[in-house]
Amino acid sequence: MKKILTLFAVVGLMAFTSCEGPEGPPGYDGEDGLIGFVYENMAPNYYNFTQNNNYSVGYDFPQQLVASDVVLVYRYDGVDDAGAKVWQALPETYYLANGTREFSFKYIFTRNYVDIYLDGNNPSAIPADYRLEQIFRIVVVPADYATSVNKESYFDVINKLNIKENQIKEIKF
Repeated sequence: MKKILTLFAVVGLMAFTSCEGPEGPPGYDGEDGLIGFVYENMAPNYYNFTQNNNYSVGYDFPQQLVASDVVLVYRYDGVDDAGAKVWQALPETYYLANGTREFSFKYIFTRNYVDIYLDGNNPSAIPADYRLEQIFRIVVVPADYATSVNKESYFDVINKLNIKENQIKEIKF
């Protein structure tokens, strides 16, 4: 009797471990090994903030983002004394000599696009160095990473995501 119960137990265990349920929904189409993405409008594809575009530029993502993704935007601000690129996190605000706000770079995003815009009392008076030939890096970050990294530092973000320069996707228009 014990042998029969043992046999039933072994057969039952095998039957339960080999069962499969229905296939789950498909996952997000991503790139193998990548957790985040970086997009850049590389030269000569500069962004220009003018009255014609209401001092706003945008980028439509090639595919809809995951609902929990976070978008971070950084503006190229030249090079430092050592020759390294400087990326300034948005929102970025500039002040007049008397301490009042002159203008800010800001952005909004959805799962489909990001809009970067200049906000100020008189955008047409903003120096051309800040309005014309601007380069931005748009970083898509899973929400889990966004809470565990210094978002003010572009380099901290891409190092945490293990993104290399050759993985940056070029924005062409």
